[in-house]
Amino acid sequence: MEKTLQSETVYGGRKLRLQVDQVELPSGRRTTREVVYHPGSVGIVPVTREGDVFLIKQYRYAVGSAIYEIPAGTMEKWESPEKCAMRELEEETGFIARKLEKLGQFYTSPGIMNEIMHLYKATHLVKAGKARPPEEENIEVVRIRLSQAMDMIKKGEITDGKTICGIFWVVCAAPTKETY
Repeated sequence: MEKTLQSETVYGGRKLRLQVDQVELPSGRRTTREVVYHPGSVGIVPVTREGDVFLIKQYRYAVGSAIYEIPAGTMEKWESPEKCAMRELEEETGFIARKLEKLGQFYTSPGIMNEIMHLYKATHLVKAGKARPPEEENIEVVRIRLSQAMDMIKKGEITDGKTICGIFWVVCAAPTKETY
């Protein structure tokens, strides 16, 4: 276990906080830890009756290109992961899910941040209207076969970690009586 000796918040924004800590290791040696604190997030794999999935194609400034992703977003302080998943699904795709199944959760990048992402499979999809993402997001909704998404992962066309994890989770999970 590492002992925190000193902490300094060097940035606090709308969605995250960056903290620099001086810590003492079990060996007695001292070092610095930089940690990004994040409120948590969700990712949703929307699966149609026909076995298609809805992905989002969106330009990501940090990587300098448009990438394919499952619908996802940051949880608000007042939101449960389930409520956030339903909100993000409708905002980004225009669909609501009559059935939402939790696939699991994982740390997105535990070496530098505490963000936990909750993954869901959304089925029994109903069109609720047009997608209405926030103004700063320019997204395109793409409907593809689940098998095509797997091929895109193998070819390196889908490179987003949460999307790869979500697609694999859906494909590898034991099918239930009502899979779609």
